[in-house]
Order: sequence, then C-alpha cells, then structure tokens
Amino acid sequence: MKISNYLACPECDLLLQQTVSVVGDKLHCPRCNYLLHRPRTQSVARTFALSLTGLFLLLPANLLPTVGVKILGNTHDGTLLSGVVTLFNEGMWAVSLIVFLSSILFPMLSIILSLLISGHLYFNRGNRHLNQWLRTLQHIEEWAMLEVYLLGIIVACVKLASMAELKFGFGLSAFVLLLLVTVTLANNFDSMLFWQQIEILKKNEKK
Repeated sequence: MKISNYLACPECDLLLQQTVSVVGDKLHCPRCNYLLHRPRTQSVARTFALSLTGLFLLLPANLLPTVGVKILGNTHDGTLLSGVVTLFNEGMWAVSLIVFLSSILFPMLSIILSLLISGHLYFNRGNRHLNQWLRTLQHIEEWAMLEVYLLGIIVACVKLASMAELKFGFGLSAFVLLLLVTVTLANNFDSMLFWQQIEILKKNEKK
C-alpha cells in the first residue's frame, strides 16, 4: 500500500501513517483497535447517483403540501417552508431559524456539495474548490437533521388526529423519500476515499 499522509485516531489520538486502502481492507488503530477505515464499494458512483436523486426530490419535498388539516370545513395545507414562516410570524424566530437551517438549508447544501464533489471525481474533472467543498460538507452534514423534522410531523399528526381530518400530500412522500436518500447517501459517503481521490486527481493534473 502507498503511504499518502498522516491520520490521528479519533478514539485515542494516536498519530498514524495513512495508507491508500482498497475495498475489502479494514484499517484498525494498533493501540485501541478502533476501526479507522473500511472502504465502501463504488462510493463515488453511488454518492453521485444518490445526490442526483436527492436534488430532484428537494423541490417537491419543500414546496408541495405535506399535511392538510380540515377543521369545521376549513382546509389548510402545510409545507416545510410554510411551517418555518408560521413559526417566524408567531414570534419564535430562533426556532424558525433552527428549523430552516437543519431541515431545509443544510440538507440542500449537503446534497448539492455531495453532487459537485462526486460528479467531479466520477468524471475525473479537477477543480480548485474540491478541498473546500469537502471540508464544508463535513462541517454541515452533522447539522442536517431531516429525521428530527419528520418526528415533529408525526407528533403533530398524532395530536391533531382526534381534532381534525388529516390529508397527507405528495410533499410528505417526497420528504420521506428525501430522508431515505440522505441516510443512504451518508452511509455510502467514504470521506477518506474522497480525500484520496482528490489528491490523486491533483497529482494527475500536475503531470
């Protein structure tokens, strides 16, 4: 295996020489036996395909009605964006900001950055922003919490079921699909492999 750079074990902070691993390898820390890396099969191609799928689901998940509430003959359809606006108009601007960032903005940025990075690597196209894109992605992906918003929708539906007639829209289906795509995307995203591929791409460009 070819030595590329150094890696600190996240469990015991032991500084190790990082190697370019291949699918089937399992890199463990020699001090604490922590699993440092297990390359995922076709991580770049799968990330590219899942990111593209997530990009198509973003608009319907955010703009189409998720849950419709009918009370005394009056029907009100709610979307993710309308929920943020309602919280802001009710004076809960801090909550609305957190909901907007964690359920709309950060998931959208995570999918777009994943698509840009994996697309460049998949087609072997270099870009001077690849390093910054990957760093930004690793910082924001832990703040993208679609599952928390989905839990909030479920709790609201359970409370409203006894008081009103509920109608589930296509936006909810798109949102659930988007959640599944983002979870699968995170599971298939091999950050160490991506860093290695970026370095290899840079070296090939210099030749």
